[in-house]
Amino acid sequence: MTRLLIVDDSALMRRQLSQIFAAAGGFEISQARNGREAVELNRSFQPDVVTLDINMPEMDGLTALSLIMAERPVPVVMVSSLTEAGALATFEALNLGAVDYIVKPGGTISLSMDKIAEDLVGKVRAASRARVKGAKPAGALVQRLREEQKKIAARPAPLRRGVVSDGLVVIGVSTGGPRTLEEILPQLPAHFPWPVLVAQHMPAAFTRSFAERLNSACALEVVEANTPMPVEPGRIYIAKGTADMVLAQRLGKLTVLPKPEHAEHLWHPSVELLGRSVLEHCDPSKVTAIMLTGMGSDGALSFAEIKQKGGRTIAESEASAVVFGMPKELIAKNGATVVLPSNKIADQLIAWSEK
Repeated sequence: MTRLLIVDDSALMRRQLSQIFAAAGGFEISQARNGREAVELNRSFQPDVVTLDINMPEMDGLTALSLIMAERPVPVVMVSSLTEAGALATFEALNLGAVDYIVKPGGTISLSMDKIAEDLVGKVRAASRARVKGAKPAGALVQRLREEQKKIAARPAPLRRGVVSDGLVVIGVSTGGPRTLEEILPQLPAHFPWPVLVAQHMPAAFTRSFAERLNSACALEVVEANTPMPVEPGRIYIAKGTADMVLAQRLGKLTVLPKPEHAEHLWHPSVELLGRSVLEHCDPSKVTAIMLTGMGSDGALSFAEIKQKGGRTIAESEASAVVFGMPKELIAKNGATVVLPSNKIADQLIAWSEK
């Protein structure tokens, strides 16, 4: 029996969420009306997992989350509104140690939570088994990144080189991904010669804010691929949420395209569909595919084929993955050239790009 704490200031939302988890079975449920009660129940009820609203009176979700992670760290799934403000608050929550998030389909108080019931229960079950990393350290890591950015700023602008001849990086990631990407991508220097394509399972309202957030932290330019764009070195392309991203040839140039969700694939943006388009339009021996934290198996087949056809692949290790699902599937298919913790992946990419 999984001990679940539901935190929301709306009695209607608490009732709806409780009914969803009661119907799913396997949960012992307690409820809190605000962040202050959540912190108290984290001590007394000692839940295995928490669903946490962001906007609440007395104590908001972010404040409660920071106290929970300081006192008794536990896997937390944020319940967010589908707005830009909701996206920014959610990314901050992930930095504070939340494992995952779910978006309310109808705003702050939703009358249609049944539409996301299956996804919600799946995320909470996965979160209950996830690795809790706690808040990002604000000292040594931040100082090191600042020093790196100073070095990067002093370098000359990178040379623009051909994509197909020089290389391409493809990243697939899901649960725990935003924080992991924020750990890896800022470490890539301005002279990194390969474009980077990222399929992160995320709703459309979040990916633009996420791309902007990464762009402010990275030496490389980060953009949301919300329109056809030529693939160029020095750029990181974030797939538009609630859609798919593929490669194609347009006017003789490799181009990234957003496409409506493909019903054949369960998760979006689909890592598998992106991997298939890479195999179709690129020399696999020039491709580096990276599988990061996440539930399920999205992308494992295409990434394993990239390795079989001469490409290089990295699977995030169980030691650092929030959820060791997608990397585990790639490893099980003999699809990983190397298995590395997240803090070693950027160094490996840089080393391969300089050979």
